[in-house]
Amino acid sequence: LRLYQIHSATLESGVLDDRDVIGELARLAEAGLAVGLSVSGPRQAVTVRRALEVKVDGRSPFASVQATWNLLEPSAGPALAEAAEDGWGVIVKEALANGRLVPREGWSLPEALASVARRHGGTADAVAIAAARVQPWRSVVLSGAVTRGQITSNIAAENLEPSSDDLAELGALAEPPERYWATRAALAWT
Repeated sequence: LRLYQIHSATLESGVLDDRDVIGELARLAEAGLAVGLSVSGPRQAVTVRRALEVKVDGRSPFASVQATWNLLEPSAGPALAEAAEDGWGVIVKEALANGRLVPREGWSLPEALASVARRHGGTADAVAIAAARVQPWRSVVLSGAVTRGQITSNIAAENLEPSSDDLAELGALAEPPERYWATRAALAWT
């Protein structure tokens, strides 16, 4: 075990204000275990910033954060940049917006994403992952692939370099966080 993360930390859970929990996490960090947290929901940025404030004896027990960031829900980006500036590793999850950024039956691919993919001769998933990969604050981008074809397609993101014009076009896909998370909650999970 090299990384221990609090799963889905929120302000409402109270975990970041629980002195006993934070004290134990600091003890684990002092013993050499990387301690992190994952965040979720429309207030991810607020939670990350609160976690950045947590200190034990003047030091943060946290070394990493895992957060949702994708073309539809980029709102945590500035807070993730602050975490990276503080030396934290930043793990991007849900780069494909739980399947909303890949072509599939019954779901329309956003035209801007399809357009950028065509220009690069790539796939929508590769473009979406590449957009996450080029964020200067990211350490790791998780793909969520479950089939050989998905893995092959996702890996193509490594060779795709979206231009600043591409990123500006893709930036128009962003939704208000509340709408994104409400849509996500309504998705059928398999």
